[in-house]
Amino acid sequence: MLQVPFIRANRERVIASLKTRNYPEDELNIVDEIIAVDDSRKSTQASLDELLAKNNQLSKSIGALYKEGKREEAEQMKSAVAALKDNTKNLQDQLQKAVNQLEELLLKVPNTVHPSVPNGNSDADNEVHQDWGKALPELGEDALPHWDLAKKYNLIDFELGVKISGSGFPLFRGQGSKLQRALINFFLDEAHEAGYEEIIPPLLVNEASARGTGQLPDKEGQMYHAEKDDFYLIPTAEVPITNMLRDVILEESDFPIKLTGHTPCFRREAGAYGKDVRGLNRVHQFDKVEIVEVAHPDKSYEVLDRMLSHVESLLQKLELPYRILRLCGGDIGFTSALTFDFEVYSAAQKKWLEVSSVSNFETFQSNRLKLRYRDADRKTHLAHTLNGSALALARIVAAILENNQSPEGIVIPKALQAYTKFEIIS
Repeated sequence: MLQVPFIRANRERVIASLKTRNYPEDELNIVDEIIAVDDSRKSTQASLDELLAKNNQLSKSIGALYKEGKREEAEQMKSAVAALKDNTKNLQDQLQKAVNQLEELLLKVPNTVHPSVPNGNSDADNEVHQDWGKALPELGEDALPHWDLAKKYNLIDFELGVKISGSGFPLFRGQGSKLQRALINFFLDEAHEAGYEEIIPPLLVNEASARGTGQLPDKEGQMYHAEKDDFYLIPTAEVPITNMLRDVILEESDFPIKLTGHTPCFRREAGAYGKDVRGLNRVHQFDKVEIVEVAHPDKSYEVLDRMLSHVESLLQKLELPYRILRLCGGDIGFTSALTFDFEVYSAAQKKWLEVSSVSNFETFQSNRLKLRYRDADRKTHLAHTLNGSALALARIVAAILENNQSPEGIVIPKALQAYTKFEIIS
């Protein structure tokens, strides 16, 4: 959530950012509406403060009059104080209404995008930031997509997943399960080597946690909600891990804070259907290793570059063709200032599959979280938060199965063989 002082000081920049995000012209007035409501809040607060000060002064005078034996004057003044209390209550109600209205408006405003975010309407307008640098792999005409390979080698049972839960809940088995577990351990070990502390967080979070990282109210329809207990199933480990630092004041010496965690992720993916969601392309439950960093504002874009390098190294070690996209204004997430997506190439499907998003949220999340740090002068400031998938397993598994198929079977990347304990699936 943006801060009102930031909006006031950067009005034109915030409006320009909304335009980059393709907000309609008639919705751009929300910026001035926020400023107007805040003006009203300030005015009401000033009137209330003045009234409270007058009330306190009169109360002291009443006590003095009683001590002086001027009971009649004291009683008259008490009547005046009673009238002031009614006015005070009215102003307090007005103030609370303005505060609520201001928060409601602020929750509707997305993060201000970084100047490097390109204009564009959809994912078709994203810019290629970096690519594989080699020729894309080509398979023979008899190459199979991963859902057929999974059936051939008894690795994933999609039909049994439908029976147990429903569409979008794959059941891994045998060497498929071992490949999945190998990838999780590989990603976690690589994160450990990069200095990330491993976390095993809860898989259900409360409303305050979902609101803190921006899933609420923006992505409410994408989360599974256990209404009776008011818990949300996590769409990513970013939510519980980042919320570890909600309402925390850090010291500058604490930076950078580097956390990682593996969790199942649950997403409703409402409206997802068709050939592009076959197999593991789009599922409701998948495993993911997440990396989260909390950084000093002066260093957060250096941290973002380092996170990009970490994710890139994973794909290089897995020998998967990849590209890095800079998301345009029409595709970037509500909470992000700058996002890079990693895609791997599926040689059997002849398409790119997104496997990671790495984002800098600047102070957007930390303002909601009240995540601050003290500088050398002991003044508090909002920290910057960042996160990235390192990596999302479902589509990584799909790419490994498809790109590494051979007449003998599916060859396991060398980096994984120590984890799988086998070199080929046959």
